[in-house]
Amino acid sequence: MTEARNDRATILASIRMALGEGQAPAAIAAEYGAIPRGYAQSSVLGRHALIELFVDRLLEYDAGVYRIGPDAIAETVAEVLTRRGKRGMAVPAGLPGAWLPQGFLFSEADRYSADQLNAMEGVLSGCTVAIAETGSIVLQNVDGQGPRILSLVPDYHLCVVFADQVVATVPESFTRIEATLPTTFISGPSATADIEMTRIKGVHGPRFFDVIVVED
Repeated sequence: MTEARNDRATILASIRMALGEGQAPAAIAAEYGAIPRGYAQSSVLGRHALIELFVDRLLEYDAGVYRIGPDAIAETVAEVLTRRGKRGMAVPAGLPGAWLPQGFLFSEADRYSADQLNAMEGVLSGCTVAIAETGSIVLQNVDGQGPRILSLVPDYHLCVVFADQVVATVPESFTRIEATLPTTFISGPSATADIEMTRIKGVHGPRFFDVIVVED
């Protein structure tokens, strides 16, 4: 019994320490700042190599990739939607109108319910930052990206990423993320192999994911 009490006391003491109970905020910040950070936080890759790595990761994840110049966004959106058989898309508030081609129905969907979004053919959005090493795209609840539900419910997502939004590593991405906003990391179409080791797409997000990479 004594041993069990000691174990319990040790566990509770560890929890209190982790929560910073009894420590001043400055002491907690100093302790956090003293943690060694020997991992790679940046990259020596040039811009071209960085984009190539990002595209390679996207393709490895089974995402569609379209590389274009800055004047071809609307044209490429029309091409991708036509290829996918889409007639209309949900879009977040604040998405640039110049991205939206004629001949398709685009519905501002920030206030849509899950049922309404589930009935949409997909969502078109921008992003906050993209990470080359992991092939990840980061969305936040801002103009042109919208609330998290937009990227989680529709079965298809088309995202526009500009070359200057691509960084090499996850630590680099944190410098561009607003810490107080809801954030979603996307790395290719949603999939899992947790159930009987069978890969299933569309478990917690869109089954189909395309990326338009806008380069100078």
